[in-house]
Amino acid sequence: MAPLKAIAALLDGLVDYAGLFPPASEDMRPALERYASYLRSADRKALGRFIVPLSRLKELEDAGNRIFPRDSDSDPWRLSVLVADDVHAAAEEMIDFNCRHLARSPAGHVTIDVAELKASTPVEIESQREVIPRSFTTYVEIPTKGDVSPLIQALSRVGSRAKIRTGGVTPEAFPPAQEIIDFIATCKREGVPFKATAGLHHPIRGTHRLTYEPDGPTGKMYGFLNVFLAATLVYSGEPSETALAALQEEDPSAFSFSDDAIVWRDRRVDAGQILAARRDFAIAFGSCSFREPVDEIESLARAARPRNQ
Repeated sequence: MAPLKAIAALLDGLVDYAGLFPPASEDMRPALERYASYLRSADRKALGRFIVPLSRLKELEDAGNRIFPRDSDSDPWRLSVLVADDVHAAAEEMIDFNCRHLARSPAGHVTIDVAELKASTPVEIESQREVIPRSFTTYVEIPTKGDVSPLIQALSRVGSRAKIRTGGVTPEAFPPAQEIIDFIATCKREGVPFKATAGLHHPIRGTHRLTYEPDGPTGKMYGFLNVFLAATLVYSGEPSETALAALQEEDPSAFSFSDDAIVWRDRRVDAGQILAARRDFAIAFGSCSFREPVDEIESLARAARPRNQ
């Protein structure tokens, strides 16, 4: 079956691979090997960056020596580095990494182009952006409780992007739906692109096991289709109340897919709207699984595809 334009627009570069992180918590070499295999797969266009903590960057280099692409015809690996501590030291280490790999391969087949940080005040956001070179795109994870406007306004001033944590391995890690919509709406108002992370393995909101352990906890997880459809609605000018309802939708039969649109109940979101929102606003989400979200959305789209498509 040929891929649908609307699904292709939704999935393009959507999943940043975070296999090193819970609940998968893979070792470095298997995670790199999986990423390499995904880049060779039929679904490679859905794959975004490989996410690695700064503290494991040397481990990544050592484990990846025989895995990284080397020929000029290969697409470069793009890395997103999580910065937890000394921002000055992190900036130097990321610059050194890129210089080393550019020297080994003029095409720069392994490169860091994104830094992910955390901040809880406008001052932190501004000071971090002063240190991280502009050659790196910066995402800043911010708390979503209360009024996020001052933080997102600070991100807008310094040219950084926002990051929201949409789940975790415990039920308490999932923020209320209204907090997510307030975050998305404020990002739209301030012209700040965003990414999401955690708890988005499945397309549609529902109750799922939060880890891969047989006796692990279960809880209500947001669906990545819900999140990015809600963001597209906000970006297209729909009211926040509509986006909130889309975010909380749990009925798979409420969605249908044609070549050029995703339809949720009485709202038709065409491929052009999805493409624009994904390109300029709702950028990606981090997931410790790549196959799970991609396989599930493709299965859902096949089941809900009109018979004449």
